Amino acid sequence: MSQPPTVKLLIGGKFVESKTTQWRDVINPATQQVLARVPFATPAEIDAAVASAKEAFKTWRKSPIGQRARIFLKYQQLIRENMQELAALLTAEQGKTLPDAEGDVFRGLEVVEHAAGIGNLQLGELANNVAGGVDTYTLLQPLGVCAGITPFNFPAMIPLWMFPMAIATGNTFVLKPSEQDPMVTMRLCELALEAGIPPGVLNVVHGGEDAVNAICDHADIKAISFVGSTRVGTHVYQRASLAGKRVQCMMGAKNHAIVLPDANREQTLNAIAGAAFGAAGQRCMALSVVVLVGAAQKWIPELVAKARSLKVSGGTEKGTDVGPLVSCAARDRVTSLIERGVADGAKLELDGRNPSIPGYEKGNFVGPTVFSGVKPGMAIYDQEIFGPVLCLSEADSLDAAIELINRNPNGNGTAIFTQSGAAARRFQEEIDIGQVGINVPIPVPVPIFSFSGSRGSKLGDLGPYGKQVILFYTQTKTITTRWFDDDTLSQGVNTTISLR
Repeated sequence: MSQPPTVKLLIGGKFVESKTTQWRDVINPATQQVLARVPFATPAEIDAAVASAKEAFKTWRKSPIGQRARIFLKYQQLIRENMQELAALLTAEQGKTLPDAEGDVFRGLEVVEHAAGIGNLQLGELANNVAGGVDTYTLLQPLGVCAGITPFNFPAMIPLWMFPMAIATGNTFVLKPSEQDPMVTMRLCELALEAGIPPGVLNVVHGGEDAVNAICDHADIKAISFVGSTRVGTHVYQRASLAGKRVQCMMGAKNHAIVLPDANREQTLNAIAGAAFGAAGQRCMALSVVVLVGAAQKWIPELVAKARSLKVSGGTEKGTDVGPLVSCAARDRVTSLIERGVADGAKLELDGRNPSIPGYEKGNFVGPTVFSGVKPGMAIYDQEIFGPVLCLSEADSLDAAIELINRNPNGNGTAIFTQSGAAARRFQEEIDIGQVGINVPIPVPVPIFSFSGSRGSKLGDLGPYGKQVILFYTQTKTITTRWFDDDTLSQGVNTTISLR
């Protein structure tokens, strides 16, 4: 049998074969077919990638804004032209349905389009005549070599959150994609080079914990953007911050939605089912807990019926709603948490374990699963399940529901379903969560705003993409100027700190 292809490293503008002895298989989660082998880069290869980025920064930082913008205008065109190929690659290695894979690419494409407008974003400020003949202005200058560490669940969108904005602001970049599904990320990098990104400006290394630590420790890396689990994100933030780097970490979640009895029933049920079970629940913004208030608690049978109607199959099958989990380990973890939910006393309204999927008997499938009577202290409530499992809780009032959500340590996203403007406004004011949806189950903002998770879901002050990320990837330099003329000759020596 022929060996599967190897995933390459990207160093200095060239795709190179790793010399490592440590490899991992990239596996189709619906069939267990080995698609490729990904290397765990050696320390020397990681150093070479950083050195390439450091050298490229010397010239890239001086590139005109218009040149950078035109590259990303071309890049967004190439992504659009190759959308179906990118989605097919993503589905094969990650498992999500083809329409969802296209959505993954498209949400990243929106950030690329935003990067093309960098001339309007990277603006400094000027104050004229702050003292006699003195002007002060600011420059937003690039930091240098930046790095990104991305998760398995959005192998197109999240890399596109990171390197386009970093590069558009004049930095160079070292990307470490997830070792579970790096193929679509590498194809996106090929298109980035085709769009005109110069050699060394974008580099890619692969690996696991050792690669993450090497990025955290490397003296030539100035900033790190991370998306992934709370455990790894906390480690990255602490280790990289101690090494003097600027760090942003988007981490785990337990997203709640409140359903008030006046909500539009059909629209709400559809929204909940899509947000809870789409991408097999493998989203940090998945809707995993629904708090039913008052008479809305009678909607449980209809919600269970909606979940039962969803089609579970391979991501390429037409009409599929829920694809496989990314790995056997992920499937086993989700099924074990379902068992814990039963043991802890929650009512299993719909059991998605061990579904029969003709033609995909070896796939990592868990079907939509619904628990009711879920309370804090139960494992399925306290832990991020990252699977197609919906937890239903109950509350007597909006106040009690808000209090329940605010007690949870996570703060990625939340939502309310209601037709009451007063209730919605009260919710948005009193809820202590960074991203709020009103009749929107997954309130991830478009790139003109920034992803604004909070509390236990985020470390670092500035979020990815949007206005905030311009500040993250640049250093503000303040310049105060005076040009002397004959009128200032009589002022003499000034020994104070004031400007005259």
